[in-house]
Amino acid sequence: QVQLVESGGGLVQPGGSLRLSCVAPKTIFSIYHLGWYRQAPGKQRELVARIAGGGGANYADSVKGRFTISRDNAKNTVYLQMNSLKPEDTAVYYCNIYPPSSSYWGQGTQVTVSS
Repeated sequence: QVQLVESGGGLVQPGGSLRLSCVAPKTIFSIYHLGWYRQAPGKQRELVARIAGGGGANYADSVKGRFTISRDNAKNTVYLQMNSLKPEDTAVYYCNIYPPSSSYWGQGTQVTVSS
């Protein structure tokens, strides 16, 4: 099973920042739009941001102006820069293609925003 590998999560205080990284196999990275998703305890997984091959991005309303998705085609890596973090951003964050495929979910990376 192909997996995308997320990293960069951690514990941060409200108002802080984190940058998440996701390395994808080249065959996936070069073909598909990519997305960051998150799942908070007791909630459904939701799309946070997505990015096209050319760099065009879309964001969930809850993160607009605070999060930035980007991609480095040379490194087969997609990033999520998260600023002004809020407690409600606490979740496990995953990357996947967009729309997501059940074949590509990885372990995710935990982000906890708490004082």
